[in-house]
Amino acid sequence: MMFRRRGDRSTDLGLDGDPETAETGADEDGGSTSRTAPTDEHRRAVGPWDASERPSTTDDSGVVDLGGLLINGRPGLELRLQTDQGTGVVVAALLVSPDGAVELRPFAAGRSAGIWDAVRRDIAGEAARHGGTATEGEGEYGTELRVVVPLRAQDGSSVTQTSRVVGIEGPRWLLRATYLGKPAISATGDDVLTQTLRDVVVVRGDAAMAPRDPLPLRLPPNAQVVAHDSD
Repeated sequence: MMFRRRGDRSTDLGLDGDPETAETGADEDGGSTSRTAPTDEHRRAVGPWDASERPSTTDDSGVVDLGGLLINGRPGLELRLQTDQGTGVVVAALLVSPDGAVELRPFAAGRSAGIWDAVRRDIAGEAARHGGTATEGEGEYGTELRVVVPLRAQDGSSVTQTSRVVGIEGPRWLLRATYLGKPAISATGDDVLTQTLRDVVVVRGDAAMAPRDPLPLRLPPNAQVVAHDSD
């Protein structure tokens, strides 16, 4: 699987760590409800997985070790790592297929209560501030969002971008998956992006982290970087 690094130009939809939340091991996560048992059971049955639920795969040549995420590559997929333009820190992984893409961002969460409800409200509010809409619907992992925001094309014309934002909660983590392209419009469940998402392993680690803090991601030492997007 090829790698491409690019600056992080995506809109931060309210998912940065809360600077007013102390970094402790407590469950003060800002969430309003606990994870529902059926949703958690489904995740544990089909993935994505917590590191405790899968044997170590870091020695597997087909697995890309990004630190907080382990991704099992598939033919025809390109992996783009989005970095903070100021610090160079990897902030997200973008899997690209001929039909679309899915952006993966892992975050810390509390031990008992989930944070997706609160995060979802933040995303909807941010979309509204940008003149867009966010509509809730039920998906494979529970309530998800379909976000439509106005953008300015390179030729100056006004266009809209549709994304489908899925929140998947595991033990002390939230994985936000944002689909673009065809998978954002029609969720079939059998596309290569969804199949790859189900194989992802989230490595939360034991370090004390505030809810919504991003899990550390890194560029693998043996990565073959084919290009660097600066536009």
